[in-house]
Amino acid sequence: MQIEKKECFVDGIKIEGLYEIYPKIRKDSRGYFMESYNEADFSQAGIAVKFVQDNISKSVKGVLRGLHFQTHHPQAKLVGVIVGKVFDVVVDLRKGSKTFGKNYSYILDGEEKNMLFVPEGFAHGFYVLSDEAIFTYKCSDFYDPQGEGGLMWNDKQIGIDWNSVIGDFNPILAEKDKNHHAFDFSKDYFDINGKWLGK
Repeated sequence: MQIEKKECFVDGIKIEGLYEIYPKIRKDSRGYFMESYNEADFSQAGIAVKFVQDNISKSVKGVLRGLHFQTHHPQAKLVGVIVGKVFDVVVDLRKGSKTFGKNYSYILDGEEKNMLFVPEGFAHGFYVLSDEAIFTYKCSDFYDPQGEGGLMWNDKQIGIDWNSVIGDFNPILAEKDKNHHAFDFSKDYFDINGKWLGK
C-alpha cells in the first residue's frame, strides 16, 4: 500500500472519519515520484469514496479561505498542497457526533506531501503561511453554487487557535468569507453520515 493513514483526535476524542494521509514518496537525485491518489490503496485503507471533481487553487501569503461547506451536495474531500504551506482547519458539523462543533487543525506542507481526508459534514478552510500555496482537493460531489454554506472563520464558539501559528494578523478574505454566519450549537447542520438536514 502506498499510503499511511492516521486517525485524528481532539480533546482526546477520535474524530470519526477524519484522517491524516501520508503517501509513500520515492526520492533520488533527479527528484521524487509519488502516487497522489490510488483508488485501490484508499479503499484498502478504509476510505472507499468515489471522487468526481478535482480542484486547484493558488493563493498568496496571508489569504484565508473558509470556512466552507455545501448543503444539498455535501462533499468529502482529499486536500493537500503541491507548493507551499498552509494551516488547514476543519469543523465537525455532524449532529450526534461526539466532536460536533469541534475543530481540528493541521499543517499541510508541499515538501512533505501530506494530505487530509475530510468526510462529508465538515466545514473546511485554510490560511496560507508561505509566500504562495497551490492547494489541491478531490471532491466526492460536484460544486453547487446554490448550495454554498459557510461559518465565520474567527467565530469564538468554534475557537480555532489561529494565533498558534499566525500571531497577530489581518487575513486577506474574499467578500463572501467576511459575511458567513456564526456557529450555532442548537442548529442541525448535517446528520452523522454527513447528509444535510437543512434546519
